[in-house]
Amino acid sequence: MSFIAVLLALLIEQVRPLAFNNPVHAGLRAWARLVRRNMDAGQQAHGWLAWAGAAAGPAVLAFTLHLVFSRVSIVLEFAWVVLTLYVTLGFRQFSHHFTDIRQALEAGDEISARQGLAEWLRVDVSSLPRAELLRQVIAHSILAAHRHVFGVLLTFLVGWWLGLGPAGAILYRMAEYLSRNWRQRPDGTPSAALTAAASQAWQWVDFIPARATGLGFAVVGNFEEALASWRSETERHGEGNDGVLLATTAGALNVRLSARLESLDPEEVGDAGSRAEPQLAHLASAVGLVWRTVLLWMFLLAMLMLAMLNS
Repeated sequence: MSFIAVLLALLIEQVRPLAFNNPVHAGLRAWARLVRRNMDAGQQAHGWLAWAGAAAGPAVLAFTLHLVFSRVSIVLEFAWVVLTLYVTLGFRQFSHHFTDIRQALEAGDEISARQGLAEWLRVDVSSLPRAELLRQVIAHSILAAHRHVFGVLLTFLVGWWLGLGPAGAILYRMAEYLSRNWRQRPDGTPSAALTAAASQAWQWVDFIPARATGLGFAVVGNFEEALASWRSETERHGEGNDGVLLATTAGALNVRLSARLESLDPEEVGDAGSRAEPQLAHLASAVGLVWRTVLLWMFLLAMLMLAMLNS
């Protein structure tokens, strides 16, 4: 059931993508806001308690409904799994940003491309050199693909294997959302304790999925370069799990995705110094890397399903 549910959810999402202001996501955002306002008392214990309520609450609800539907009808159970994956899994939840920017760059309209990236990242990119602009597009597209597709897929499968139904996918997406939304604002909210809890919890939840995605990129890309970059350049590409993903992608595509090398000591540059500066063609290469990884994981999932049916 899991393979068919994932495949069907991806197909439905391609045909009819979920709107940004859909009632499900709006409800989850409202839930997170309600928990923060009522449980953020500024202490470390309160921060973790608030995170557990905001992230685990929807996951527990998804698991409970899965149990109820499984006892009523296999059709309802299957429909619930597909619906949950449709809400949490998919390219179209972020790919419109990448597509618009890529089309603008291919048409030579760099101003529109910069506007699109600024809207996506919510930062000013007007002064970025072209190579840095392309680097930002590739890096954030890879991270978005992981968070919306590969990370969700892996946590769903782990949860399914543990008998939790689609709860793993819900927990993963809520943890990712809280790590972004619960950052301190100018008005002092949320508290530092809540921000730290959401950030640390996200690093824990994403630890294995990020490395699984990185391994997939290595397999379908330049394997040796990807692993070498993973081992030696992770810290240069960013902190924690994002650094692993970007370092592996840089090696798999043989493109620079780290900070500008001129600011580093010559001994610290290493193999990254021989990598190509980001070019427009690398956008297509990044898309190909992602789709090959999707096919790889779907193939492995299909093989696992066949093995379980024959056992």
